[in-house]
Amino acid sequence: MNIRFDPEVAASAAHQPDRALPAWHAGMKPDALLDALCDVYCNEPERRTATLALPHAPDDLHRAQAFAAQAQHENLIDEVAHRDGHLLLTTSRKTFWQSARPWLKAPASSETLLSFAQTNGVTHPVRPKNVKGTIYERHFPQIDMTFSLRTADPDADSQVFSDWMNLDRVAHFWEQRGTRAEHAAYLAERREDPHMHPMIGYFDDKPFGYFEFYWAKEDRLGPFYDAGDFDRGLHLLIGDAQFQSAGKLRAWWSGVLHYMFIDDPRTERLVGEPRVDHVRHIAYMHRMGFYTLKEFDFPHKRAALTVMEREKFFNDFRF
Repeated sequence: MNIRFDPEVAASAAHQPDRALPAWHAGMKPDALLDALCDVYCNEPERRTATLALPHAPDDLHRAQAFAAQAQHENLIDEVAHRDGHLLLTTSRKTFWQSARPWLKAPASSETLLSFAQTNGVTHPVRPKNVKGTIYERHFPQIDMTFSLRTADPDADSQVFSDWMNLDRVAHFWEQRGTRAEHAAYLAERREDPHMHPMIGYFDDKPFGYFEFYWAKEDRLGPFYDAGDFDRGLHLLIGDAQFQSAGKLRAWWSGVLHYMFIDDPRTERLVGEPRVDHVRHIAYMHRMGFYTLKEFDFPHKRAALTVMEREKFFNDFRF
């Protein structure tokens, strides 16, 4: 399997040599193609497209075509062409990063059969139950660390979560100082709430932050804008300040946003509602591709409604 790179890439990526990839053979599975694409797109964030050339003997054409058809069915490639004894598989960064298979370690939310329920008079899709353990995992070659999101455990995680909540810089915005028992109860409540999924973020095996994902339609945010059925929002805190450095900051933001989109392909928008005086946080969200739709008043704070569109994320974001 040989890769022919596209010419429209940044100079920093254009000079990089072709990578050694396994030769295609009749018994090869699309997983080998997925590994090859990971090698390309995870290591070259500026790479937009690549063509993979599969040489084959005349009597292997039908098997090569079957391989290509399966890869296309699994949304690993965009187009297939045949030229000079090769099948040419055209791939794109946009298509690759929308694949859930390398990253999700638990059933995707999209696997829940679509049905509807009502919460406080709001009709919304029935949400999947929160599952335990690791939900998302991704290695970042730029910092040589593995980022993961793991469902918060009220017993095992309550101490570190409570320590973070009682930090002055966190309490200033979250306003939830308290005891370990109170914070364990908070995590347990979130775990049982089907419209929320509380997770602890890790780099390698070190916990560094708390991420609270929610479905916006039935959330307190829902009445303040025209919420879609699969809009998803996020509350977060970074407990370990060393993970606010530039490289790690971009890595965990990349992982978090990526997870929110690939967990359900029907999620077209990500939303947030930070306090308007959290200027630094909002400014960074803007640099990541969010925009502020409006400001509005919750009972407890003046908030900015921030929005990220799916199309913009997969077209423009540099993973």
